[in-house]
Amino acid sequence: MMDTVAVDAGTRNDRSRPRFREQLRVNGREHELDLDPRTTLLDALREHLGMTGTKKGCDHGQCGACTVHVDGRRVLSCLTLASLVGDAEVRTVEGLEATDGTLHPMQEAFVACDGFQCGYCTPGQLMSAVALVEDEGCPTDRTQVQEAMSGNLCRCGAYPGIVDAIERVRDREVAR
Repeated sequence: MMDTVAVDAGTRNDRSRPRFREQLRVNGREHELDLDPRTTLLDALREHLGMTGTKKGCDHGQCGACTVHVDGRRVLSCLTLASLVGDAEVRTVEGLEATDGTLHPMQEAFVACDGFQCGYCTPGQLMSAVALVEDEGCPTDRTQVQEAMSGNLCRCGAYPGIVDAIERVRDREVAR
């Protein structure tokens, strides 16, 4: 099933700007968008597809709140143009839970380990943590886990719980 959305980026009333049709595959669904070529993946997700789980923090690639997966790699969606994603699979925090609503093991671990407080950074933290454990080969040393997550900032200081959650899921994966 393909969704088609036509929305302006940038100046909402300026039709003179060049436009392009872009197909994005997000969380297993195809979407066709009419976008300004300057539209970031973050803005395409939030403003054009209504997927507001991915947060806009600094809009400069410094906080990690906008982290998503593109073909399994974590990327900062605020620095990625939607037009450069091509036919890659984009996975957002909305795509972590199973179709039956069951939480992803990392989401469960964040809850169990108090890996969040205000929750603003949580989607980016979750996406980085999942990529670290599932795709990047999670370090076994706690300090290395902290270093691997250093691109995701938490103003509330929930770092100990975040690292505990990552180690819990990592250790569960190793036991399999």
